[in-house]
Amino acid sequence: MTTTQNILFIMADQFRADHLGCEGHPYLKTANLDALAKRGVRFSRAFVNSGVCGPSRMSYYTGRYPSSHGTTWNRVPLSVGEVTFGEYLAQARRDLVLAGKTHVIPDLAGMKRLGIEGDSELGYLLARGGFRELDRYDGHHPPGVESGYPAYLKRQGYLSDDPWTDFVIAGQLPDGQLVSGWNMRNTYLPARVAEAHSETAYMTNQALEFMRVQGDKPWVLHLSYVKPHWPYMAPAPYHNRYTAEQCLPVVRSEAERRDAHPVVAAYRQHEESQNFSRDECIRTVRPAYQGLIQQLDDHLGRLFEYMDGAGLMKNTLIVFTSDHGDLLGDHWLGEKELFYDAVQRVPCIVMDPDARADTTRGSVDDRFVEAVDMVPTFLEALGVAGAPERIEGRSLLALTRGEPTLWRDAVFSELDYSFRQARLLLNKTPQQSRAYSLRTARWRYVYWLDEPEQLFDLENDPNELNDLGREALHASTREALRTQLLEALARRKRRVTMSDEAVERGTNAHKRAGVFFGQW
Repeated sequence: MTTTQNILFIMADQFRADHLGCEGHPYLKTANLDALAKRGVRFSRAFVNSGVCGPSRMSYYTGRYPSSHGTTWNRVPLSVGEVTFGEYLAQARRDLVLAGKTHVIPDLAGMKRLGIEGDSELGYLLARGGFRELDRYDGHHPPGVESGYPAYLKRQGYLSDDPWTDFVIAGQLPDGQLVSGWNMRNTYLPARVAEAHSETAYMTNQALEFMRVQGDKPWVLHLSYVKPHWPYMAPAPYHNRYTAEQCLPVVRSEAERRDAHPVVAAYRQHEESQNFSRDECIRTVRPAYQGLIQQLDDHLGRLFEYMDGAGLMKNTLIVFTSDHGDLLGDHWLGEKELFYDAVQRVPCIVMDPDARADTTRGSVDDRFVEAVDMVPTFLEALGVAGAPERIEGRSLLALTRGEPTLWRDAVFSELDYSFRQARLLLNKTPQQSRAYSLRTARWRYVYWLDEPEQLFDLENDPNELNDLGREALHASTREALRTQLLEALARRKRRVTMSDEAVERGTNAHKRAGVFFGQW
């Protein structure tokens, strides 16, 4: 019998793993996340399965790798044939409630082909990735009717047809001129929205009100913040909470730019990378980024304080993680996507309320964790059946509860850069624009379609500055890792319409079905 009544799945957006106090950041004081880590387990080697929001999140929501669930980039719909965490819960008559961002794009063509009406119960869930939307807020464009945030802002006196653009991501110069946070040069300014009315404060309020209304009834909530993702506009006092000198040093070298990998070199020609190659940009954006993280941590403190008072910490499994990191100028790059730890490694804290997890509380586990592990973890915690023929991740509860178990020695990530300028610069077709990566404790290996491989020796080059992908000396290492990657791809779960149990029952059963081929 499980002691977990509720699930709180907290996701930040574009939050680097090295920007936690408990990770050793010398200035960021994430007191509330650090305290959560002391009550649970911090997984120091947690990785996403794609460095892009959409595919990464679909791996979190389905328990499947991008090449399995098919959402390979942000604009790609999640196939109507995929089963999400919310659908597994629905089969057990439970709801998965959303407050915040998902990046789910509905498969409208698939729904139309199957005759599923969007206003039906099934259509509602499929179009929203299995979520019951308390308030959906994706945070990188003016919100629509899916979110109550615009109306809330207007009630607070932010009078505008588009208060998000005019207040939330806008600043004001000393001469009164209004400027946009889309322009990173302006992110040293405070956002025009008051901190109490900001995106992070608002979404925390949504979660708090939801918990109050639920009372003692069981619930599952995905609290998905849009920060510290761009636009990097922080409200006062967080906009200048940190100085450039209190930020981590940028990780890059001049040698990286000489004879660089063709795809990485193409990414360095993107506008965001050109700007993040400038010291002025790094020194302006990184303090704001840290301020947004500090604000997020402070509001999580509000949430955890309420949960403690309401007794919810005793029966709620809490996960805090991110959909990917942020390069912030590392390797002469902006944004995310590529196969560096600054992008691929994310914070991951799991607070398991079960008494069997008492022996691991406050520990740091360096075993490899992937985004695909969340769905099986949640399902096991709640005692809800999943689909082993579909789910490609593994439950983390054996780790949180100190149970002996054989574990993986590598993690995997994928990239579809079809939509990016880099593809055009390289004169690629959309079908050529793919990459697959394997990371072990020692090596980061990347296989690019129609391009050279990449290889980094993390033992001797932890900052991933020296690409060994074309060096003859490491040919045997690349061959071994290529074989390991091929085997992992071959093990992806493609047969999803029949369970293993059904296969077992149907094995060698042709004569029972009246089929007698091969007899003499």
